[in-house]
Amino acid sequence: MTGWGSYSILFGPLVAFAAVALIALLLRWGWSRGHSLVPGRARAGAPADYGLLVPVAEPATFVEAEALRRRLEAEGLRATLAPTTEGPRVLVFPRDEHVARDILRRSA
Repeated sequence: MTGWGSYSILFGPLVAFAAVALIALLLRWGWSRGHSLVPGRARAGAPADYGLLVPVAEPATFVEAEALRRRLEAEGLRATLAPTTEGPRVLVFPRDEHVARDILRRSA
């Protein structure tokens, strides 16, 4: 009858092979496309691609858009600055659209 001693020479290489296989599987999962837990880079969409939000201002630059967004927030409205395919847009919820346009008209 053979004891554990005759198989001990295989134990080291088997553990090393299992460790390398586990690392290879983790790397394959981590570097595969479409399965990452980290979101990709945001892409600019059309102005209509922002769900319930509606554009209330179409400034020429992001600096102007940020100033308009801050002005709306100073008045108590929630506003978002979105980079769209047609340039920066200041977006608000539909219920705040008329108020936001009045604020922006007054301050222009």
